[in-house]
Amino acid sequence: MSAEDATQGLGIDALLERERAKLDRLTPARAAAAVELQGALLVDIRYAALRERDGLIPGALVVERNELEWRMDPTGDHRAAETTDHDRLVVVVCNEGYASSLAARSLHALGLHRATDVIGGFQAWAAAGLPVTGAPNAPDGRA
Repeated sequence: MSAEDATQGLGIDALLERERAKLDRLTPARAAAAVELQGALLVDIRYAALRERDGLIPGALVVERNELEWRMDPTGDHRAAETTDHDRLVVVVCNEGYASSLAARSLHALGLHRATDVIGGFQAWAAAGLPVTGAPNAPDGRA
């Protein structure tokens, strides 16, 4: 980091680029396959209004962003039951794939070294035709 970066900060675009370079980000199809074939834990960090508007990914653990570190720390007192160990593949999904990248890197800091996120987030998941439930405008439950 340059002296200028240290005094003025990176800016969000540079920070996001730097942190994403440390992730093996997944397409929606790869994320779905990781859940089905590898037992990955899909974690939806979208806030309630977005979940109500667009629906849910079946089987995803819902943990709003402001609780993520407390719920995902395998050694923490407030961890989710699905958070079993530091080696589990955790795939974070937000609305469009921005906040999830930073969230996945935060999970790395907790020792969840396999944490990653979904490129394009929930919106890309739904656009790919992957399962979504509770979407108000989708007659077959898909967004």
